[in-house]
Amino acid sequence: MTPSLETRGLTIRFGGHVAVDAVSCAFLPGTLTAIVGPNGAGKTTYFNLISGQLAATAGRVFVGGDEVTALPAPLRTRRGLGRAFQLTNLFPNLTVLENVRLAVQARRGQGLNLWSIWSSHRAPIAEAEAILERIALTARRDAPAASLPHGDQRKLEVGILLALEPSVFMFDEPTAGMSVDEVPVILDLIREIKRDATRTILLVEHKMDVVRELADRIIVLHNGALAADGPPAEVIASPVVQRAYLGMSGDDGEGEAAR
Repeated sequence: MTPSLETRGLTIRFGGHVAVDAVSCAFLPGTLTAIVGPNGAGKTTYFNLISGQLAATAGRVFVGGDEVTALPAPLRTRRGLGRAFQLTNLFPNLTVLENVRLAVQARRGQGLNLWSIWSSHRAPIAEAEAILERIALTARRDAPAASLPHGDQRKLEVGILLALEPSVFMFDEPTAGMSVDEVPVILDLIREIKRDATRTILLVEHKMDVVRELADRIIVLHNGALAADGPPAEVIASPVVQRAYLGMSGDDGEGEAAR
């Protein structure tokens, strides 16, 4: 099976510091891979290299078997990479509905014209309204995006990602800063995406209970390098990983990272 996403020797240096060090990984359709490790391990930088926010010092990125290393972020998005919470498609002064509707139009190749004939917007509006229902933002459909509280802004960004229908979903700490009541909405959406065997999910997450429940595979980054890669139970049980990378005690498998 052709990986939906693959990195080969992906590396970036900032001066003398190697932030991501020759990371090679392939990600298959129908899988959710959690990327874990201590703060400063290179997880978000690795995401930035994959999605094109940063240019690699060395290495290559492939989407669906095609190399995208030289492509900027917007073109990688068109190839099927979807990056949650760092998309440029969120317009703070437009309404919640308009933000999602424009993402639907972009995916349909209809451009971002707000002022075209209203009748041409009927289908995108209906699709956008269905997405707002899924992310529990129907009641805020006419509110400017900038007026939303933090948790709702995160839900909106997930809605935009859903509207783009990427083949690869990249979630960077999707529940960070959310209230206890808001977290289940995001996790349910990730579960829903995971049920689609054609989609691939990458998840950077510190909450190990979330990782245990959702992940098919865990990769551990430490000092920018790949320190472990395998099934969740195997990786979490490794004493070296528990002590050095997850902040857990090697005796009972519990600790800070498990909470």
